[in-house]
Amino acid sequence: MFNSFGHIFRVTTWGESHGPALGCTVDGCPPGVAVEEAQLQHWLNKRKPGKTKFETQRREPDAVRILSGVFEGKTTGTPIQLMIENTDQRSKDYGDIAETFRPGHADITYWQKYGIRDYRGGGRSSARETAARVAAGGVAREVLKALAPGLSITGGLVQMGPHKAQRRDWDEVENNPFWTPDAEAAALYADYLDGIRKAHSSVGAAIEVVARGVPVGLGAPVYAKLDTDLAAAMMSINAVKGVEIGEGMAAAALTGEANADEIDMGSDGPVYSSNHAGGILGGISTGQDIVVRFAVKPTSSILTPRRSIRKDGTPTEVVTKGRHDPCVGIRAVPVGEAMMACVILDHLLLDRAQTGGIRGPIGGAS
Repeated sequence: MFNSFGHIFRVTTWGESHGPALGCTVDGCPPGVAVEEAQLQHWLNKRKPGKTKFETQRREPDAVRILSGVFEGKTTGTPIQLMIENTDQRSKDYGDIAETFRPGHADITYWQKYGIRDYRGGGRSSARETAARVAAGGVAREVLKALAPGLSITGGLVQMGPHKAQRRDWDEVENNPFWTPDAEAAALYADYLDGIRKAHSSVGAAIEVVARGVPVGLGAPVYAKLDTDLAAAMMSINAVKGVEIGEGMAAAALTGEANADEIDMGSDGPVYSSNHAGGILGGISTGQDIVVRFAVKPTSSILTPRRSIRKDGTPTEVVTKGRHDPCVGIRAVPVGEAMMACVILDHLLLDRAQTGGIRGPIGGAS
């Protein structure tokens, strides 16, 4: 019951890191939308491990299969079942921690809550689960192409450790292994992360995801705010410890005059002088770019010994073996994009159901 998200466009993920497969069921997808495995595979290739030395060397093709809900290349309106087989598990790497709790991991809380845990790579709590989200996000993108053809979603890594990207050249994200919109930062990150990797440590990161061309009026004022659902979606990603929308935490340092986005009347409707609100006012989209940032903690799987305890309460030191990302934030970029796509599509469908697209007119324009 706690493995699903979304209201109308609803995604349920399933599977474990070292099980035979993982995947998701996508329900509420409109019929008649062209969807093929190759379209979804494009986004999974962006997330899959082992592409560079800066990522875990687990070699998974992350090949997605559509098992249901698509006929002759188009969605039928019935549940879409997506499956991704696991092919490169090394469960033996985790035998030493079967009775031990790894610091920074969900091992101890899973055990305390359920009395059972899959210690092989974290089982259900592993970031491997996010492959299913990216597949679902691929479906959402194809539906958005049909319903809101001017909408685009782009994410990038904008901070690694203490080093912040100074530019937002979104055409640059495809040109470096960090998906960062700053070419100079990419060069810095390469040297910095290489040192972190060789020291058998890890480092955190911040990701920014921007949705452009979002229609006005998505969301609702109280319990179905667009920013509420976006924040929940991003916070649900493994290792995320903070989410900001628009100015975010920096708004605490601003005055009312500085923070308010002034409004003028343009030839095609309202025009905003700035976007401190991140494209959302009162839980409803303004038509500006929706800007979301989230912070990803350092990977807790490191080779440096850390104090912990065993199930019997005795003290121990833990060295986490296996193949792990020195900066898990890199592969979090396509996951953040996928969650943005799913939430925006969900709210687009909610709006169509509630208002039918009716809008209050301003200056003679609806």
